[in-house]
Amino acid sequence: MQTQTCRPCAAGTYSLGTGVRFDEWDEVPHGFANVATNLEVDDGFGDAAENCTASTWVPLGDYVASNTDECTATLMYAVSLKQSGTVTFEYIYPDSSIVFEFFVQNDQCQPTVEESRWMRTTEKGWEFHSVELSRGNNVLYWRTTAFSVWSKVPKPVLTQLMYKWAEPKICSEELPQATRLPSSGVKTRCPPCNPGFAKGNSSTCQPCPYGFYSNGSACLSCPEGTEPVLGLEYKWWNVLPPNMETTVLSGINFEYKGIAGWEVAGDYIYTAAGASDSDFMILTLVVPGFSPPSPVLEDTESREVARITFVFETFCSVGCELYFMVGVNSHTNTPVETWTGSTGKQSYTYLVEKNATMSFTWAFQRTPYHEAGRRFTSDVAKLYSINVTNVQGGVASFCRRCAPQPTGSCAPCSPGSAVDPSSGTCQPCPPGTYLRGHPSDGTPTCHPCGPGTRSNQLRSLCYNNCSLALALPGRMLHFEFPSLGQGAGVGTGPGFTPKGLRYSHHFRLSLCGHQGRKMASCADNVTAGLGGPARVVTSYVCQAILVPSDVTGARAAVSSQPVSLGDHLLGVTTSSVLDGIVSPPELFPPSHPDLPDIIFFFRSNDMTQPCSGGRATTIRLRCDPLRVGIGTLAVPSKCPEGTCDGCTFHFLWVTAEGCPRCSSSHHRPIVGACIGGVQKTTYVWREPRLCHGGDGLPPQVIQACRSVDFWLKVGISTGTGVAVLLAALAAYFWKKTQKLEYKYSKLVMDAAARETDATSPDSCAIMEGEDAEDELLFATEMSLFGKLKALTAKRMPDGFDSVPLKTSSSSTDREL
Repeated sequence: MQTQTCRPCAAGTYSLGTGVRFDEWDEVPHGFANVATNLEVDDGFGDAAENCTASTWVPLGDYVASNTDECTATLMYAVSLKQSGTVTFEYIYPDSSIVFEFFVQNDQCQPTVEESRWMRTTEKGWEFHSVELSRGNNVLYWRTTAFSVWSKVPKPVLTQLMYKWAEPKICSEELPQATRLPSSGVKTRCPPCNPGFAKGNSSTCQPCPYGFYSNGSACLSCPEGTEPVLGLEYKWWNVLPPNMETTVLSGINFEYKGIAGWEVAGDYIYTAAGASDSDFMILTLVVPGFSPPSPVLEDTESREVARITFVFETFCSVGCELYFMVGVNSHTNTPVETWTGSTGKQSYTYLVEKNATMSFTWAFQRTPYHEAGRRFTSDVAKLYSINVTNVQGGVASFCRRCAPQPTGSCAPCSPGSAVDPSSGTCQPCPPGTYLRGHPSDGTPTCHPCGPGTRSNQLRSLCYNNCSLALALPGRMLHFEFPSLGQGAGVGTGPGFTPKGLRYSHHFRLSLCGHQGRKMASCADNVTAGLGGPARVVTSYVCQAILVPSDVTGARAAVSSQPVSLGDHLLGVTTSSVLDGIVSPPELFPPSHPDLPDIIFFFRSNDMTQPCSGGRATTIRLRCDPLRVGIGTLAVPSKCPEGTCDGCTFHFLWVTAEGCPRCSSSHHRPIVGACIGGVQKTTYVWREPRLCHGGDGLPPQVIQACRSVDFWLKVGISTGTGVAVLLAALAAYFWKKTQKLEYKYSKLVMDAAARETDATSPDSCAIMEGEDAEDELLFATEMSLFGKLKALTAKRMPDGFDSVPLKTSSSSTDREL
C-alpha cells in the first residue's frame, strides 16, 4: 500500500488478496447457516423433523463434520463478490454411504453452471475442490445425506475453511486499542430481514409473495379490502442487495478501479478507504421500472410515478462532497443534489416522474485535490436506509385500502376518488376538495382546497388538485402570457460558488397555467449537449443554475441542476401565513396601504439538505398599472438567491396584471367652464391609479349651458322683484298698524272718561266698521322712525301710554 501498486509478498509471507479464509472451527463462524431437514421433504427445504434437529454439521476445532444419519444436513454461506472469483475448500469424503453435494446459487435461487454438483469420494486423504463464482451474490451449499446399511455408521464428510482479514489489509492490529480479528465460530442471532422479506427454512431472507406484506419478521396476508404497496426498502445492510453495485473511480482519469467503494455494516452502508482521497466512491441502485397504482394524468398537479427516500450522514474533516445522481435508461447520470462537508443525519426525497429503468447513484469524494497518499480515510459517508416506492416486481411492507371488485380482487380508486371508510367503495371527492396524499404514503383522502382556489375538474368526477380561482374578489388574476411560450416569468439572482466560478440562479414562474397545465419549466442543457437526455422540471416555480457563456466558452449559457420550488398551489390570500409557510412583509418595500399584496403559496415535495419537509415558495403579486405585461420580478435584497434559509423562496412580482379591475370607483369627473353656451365634462383616473383593465374611462360629455352674464341678469331681476315685494308688504303692514294704534288710543280715552264721570254710560271703543265722528289728528307730522320713538318715550310709569288727542270741536289738547 505504500507504493500504491501490487507487488509479490516477501519470502515467508502470503496474502489472500481480496479473499477470506476460515480455518478455525471451534464453532460455526458468523455468516454460516446450518440447517437439518427430513429426507422426505423435497429439495431439503421443508420443516425440520424432530428426529433431525441435531443432524447438522458439527464444528470440531480444525474442521467441521457432516451428519451420519438419514437426515439431510446443509451448510450454507452467502457472499457478495465485487468481481468474479473462486471458492476453494479442502475436504475428506471417504464413505460412499453418504451422498455429498456442493453447489452454488445466485440471488435468484438459480444454480450456476458447473460440471457436477456431486462430489467424488477421496482416496488419498484431503483433497481440494474449486468452483468459479460470478460477480454479485452467491450462496454456497454443502449438503449431505447418509444411508445406514446393516446398522453400519458411515464416516462423516470433513471440509476446512478459515476466517482472515480482508486484503489488501490497510490497518494494523498491533497498535494500541486496535480491533482484533474476531474469533471464528461465535454464535450470534441471525440478522433481520428488510421490510417485505422474511426468513425461509434456509435461514435466508426471501421476498414475500404478492398479496402479503412483512416488516422483516414474517409474511402476513393483506386484510380484506386492502392491497400490498409494492416497493423496495433497505434498512439492514448484511449483504449488498442484488440490484446494487459498488465501484471506485479514480479522481485523475476516471479509470475503473476494481475494488469496493462501499461496505455493508449491519444497520448502515459506508464508504470504504480508496486508493486515493480524490477517488469517487460509487454506489448504484438500479430499478427496472415502476408500477404506479393508478395512471398518471398529464393534467394533474403532480405527475409522480414513484419516489426514492434515503437517510444519510457524512463525517468530513475537509471539503468532502456527496453527490446524488439519477440516470434514465442507462444514460449518463445527472446530478440532482450535492452536499458539502459534514452533514447531520437527515432524509432526502426525490420524485420520479418517468416510468423507465432508473439508476440512482451516490458518489462520495473526500477531496477534489489530487495528492499522493491518503490523509482523510476517516472521512466517510453513511447510508442508513433507502426506500423506493411503486417498484415493478417489488415487495410490500404495508397494505393500503382499496375498493374490492366483484371478482374478489382489489383495485385502487380512480384519480379524484377515495375509499369511503363506511361503505368500502370509491367515492369522488366533493366539489371544493382535492385528493391529497400520494398512494406511496398510504391511502389518499379528500381535503378542502386552500383560500382563493377551487377544485380542478379535469375529467368527469375527477378532482385531482386545486387550481387558481379566477374569480377572486376585486382582482384580475389572469396570468397567462402566450407570448412567453413555455414561461410566465423569468428572473435571475447573482451568486458565487466557493471556488469563484461565476453563475446565477435562473428562476421561472407561472401563477396560472393554460387549462390546468403548468407553464414554467427549467431544463438541463448540459447532458443534452453531450447527447444524453435533458432533465426538465415542470412546475409553477422552478430553478436552475445558469453559467454565463463567457465563463464556459460555449456559444450559449449552460443550464444545469433544475429543481422544483413549487409543484402544487396551496392557496391565494392577502395574509402573510398559510399552512405553516410565512411570507415576511419586511423582505420587500411596503405596498400601498389601500391595496395589499396578493400572496401565492406553493409547496414542493422535493426535499433538500436543510428541508426535510420539502421546499416552499411565496410570490407577492403587487399592482403597478404602468408595468404592462410580465412586469418585473424581484428577490429580497438581503437574500439575493431568493431564499434566506434554503427552504422557503420569496419573490415580488410587480405587474399591471396584479391590479384590481377598473370600475367607476377608480375615476372622477372634471367639469369644464361654460364657454359659448357649451360645457365639457372629462373623466380622469384617481391618483394613484390602482387598477388595470376592466372598465375604461367614460367618454367626454358635452352639453349646452348658459354664460355667467345671463345668470347675473336673472339674479338682479329676481333680487329687484323680491325687494319690491318686501317694500309692498312693509307698507301694507304699516298701514294696518296705524289703524290698530288708533283703535287702541280710543279705547284708552273712553276708559279714562268713565273714571272721571261715573254717570256717563259705559262705552266700548269704536268697533270695526263704525264711523268715527271724531277724527284723530296728530299734532305734527313725523316720520315713521320718529313716531316709533315717540310711542316708546310717552309710556307712563303706570304702564299706560300718553297720546296727544285733538277733537274737531275744540282746539285744546288734552292728555290722558
